[in-house]
Order: sequence, then structure tokens, then C-alpha cells
Amino acid sequence: MAYKKTNSDRIKRIYQLCEDHFGGVRFVGVKYHKKMGWIAKAQFDDGFESLTADGESDTEALRNLKNRVKKIIKRYNAV
Repeated sequence: MAYKKTNSDRIKRIYQLCEDHFGGVRFVGVKYHKKMGWIAKAQFDDGFESLTADGESDTEALRNLKNRVKKIIKRYNAV
């Protein structure tokens, strides 16, 4: 039987990626917004800096946020 990732697993992975690259992380989570749909957010300790991503479902929003974080890390490492 294959292991199925939960949103908790996805949030922990995003948190770890952000902490390793950006430093202090205050919050990583997902919520439903009536007008915009599902929003995943990573908020950092330094003031009001944050990254967000949206999606049709909570899982898709988290996946989009993880991809966004990975893209930022990849660009940073390419410099």
C-alpha cells in the first residue's frame, strides 16, 4: 500500500524548506477565502514578509506554494 501524503506532511515540508533557506518562519498553513478560493501562506519572522499561492483545492494551493519556494531557492542558488 502506497503512502498518501497529508496536508500536515506538505506543511511540514514547506516549513522545513523555508526555514533552511530564509531562516525564521512564523507560520505555514492553508485557509479558504470566500472570494479567492484556497490560499497557502508562509509567513516569516522578519516583519510582514510572506509568500502565498492559491489553488482550486487545499492540496493544490500547498503544492503551488512548495513549487514557488523551490523556484526561489533554485534562482538564489543559480546566482
